[in-house]
Amino acid sequence: MATSRSEPNSLGEYLRARRELVDPASVGLRVTGVRRTPGLRREEVATLAGISADYYLRLEQGRDRHPSAQVLTALARVFALDAAATEYLLSLGEPQPARVRRPARRTVPKGILQLLEVIELPAFVEDRMFDVLAANPLATALSPSIRPGENRLRSLFLDEDERALYPDWEQATAGLIASFRASIGSDVDDPRIAQLVGELSLGSEHFRKLWARHDVRGLGGGAARLDHPRVGMLELTRQKLPIGDSGGQLLVIYHAEAGSASAAALRELGASASAFEATTQSEAAPVRSSHRSR
Repeated sequence: MATSRSEPNSLGEYLRARRELVDPASVGLRVTGVRRTPGLRREEVATLAGISADYYLRLEQGRDRHPSAQVLTALARVFALDAAATEYLLSLGEPQPARVRRPARRTVPKGILQLLEVIELPAFVEDRMFDVLAANPLATALSPSIRPGENRLRSLFLDEDERALYPDWEQATAGLIASFRASIGSDVDDPRIAQLVGELSLGSEHFRKLWARHDVRGLGGGAARLDHPRVGMLELTRQKLPIGDSGGQLLVIYHAEAGSASAAALRELGASASAFEATTQSEAAPVRSSHRSR
């Protein structure tokens, strides 16, 4: 059955993006003269993967969208993909059953909300689109944009105050986009996802360049450096933990090495956040009359 030209060609786009990022010398090819385009040529990829050049062209053009796992694994080897990126490539080649769009689950489980209240670390919950669904006061003290209703991608790319927190902003944004691709998988035609990508593409040239790379990274977390205006430089570890039966929600926790300067700075930030919350609650409490009714 012929494939409609209007359907997204996710597999072909991914193959082309990864091909253009490979240095020919890194795969043992001798480069002579000036190349008009970056990366590998299609016929070079085909030769290295052990398939015909015509078949590889069909894959990039979207005329064959479901190659075997053996072919995709061979291509992953040519592109030097890690385990997470290889899994993503394999998912792009699988036939996608018709999906019934259901409203995204926005309710955070009660037990997780209770955990956010008692954990003495910056913690929040995000959905598969990196929308913040819940956050504790220490997370908001760490970054004012970590609060319900905000989107982590939108904040990091379009909010200048958020950008100023990250001395390694370019590295942080590259990692966030790669994790976002892993989170949404092949579901790039979701209207909400398309709207977010379109907004960020219009608002940030840096986003457009990173999105075109098609990088994919696992959602496990990693190191995070933040230059906080109140407590200075923080060397933290960010953990992302999947929340069971939640439609893809993640619990995100920042922590520092025990006994480190960053751990002390987090405690200082936590103390000020607790004091601010207590003051806010006191000001919001109803004023009671000092005179008893007679």
